[in-house]
Amino acid sequence: MIMKGRMISKGHAEGIAIVSKKPISFFGGVDPNTGVVLEKGHDLEGQSVKDRIFVFPNGTGSTVGSYTMLRLRKNKAGPKAVINRDCETIVAVGAIISDTPCVDKVDIDKIKTGDKVVVNADKGEVAVG
Repeated sequence: MIMKGRMISKGHAEGIAIVSKKPISFFGGVDPNTGVVLEKGHDLEGQSVKDRIFVFPNGTGSTVGSYTMLRLRKNKAGPKAVINRDCETIVAVGAIISDTPCVDKVDIDKIKTGDKVVVNADKGEVAVG
């Protein structure tokens, strides 16, 4: 299944999805050294986004979250790509400065944790399966 979305940050990545139904704050919510979700009560608490295709509705919280995404990339602990329902400024800037492919305007309910996903952000395409 191929879904069309909108390119936020260019690039191509493929890997296994990790999906959250909840928004996330990268600043304080994700460990920049390990990629483990720290946010208490989050549906991915204790799981790592490292080397995964990270799928979530949108980001929240402080603008420092953009720099947390950059730190994740520099520490080789970040996701291979990000897919959002509605990408907001914090995640958009974070994806761009960390050179992480990012697409939004995608029906994320059609992606499940463990799915093989190919992100072609240049074309705004997400292939699942």
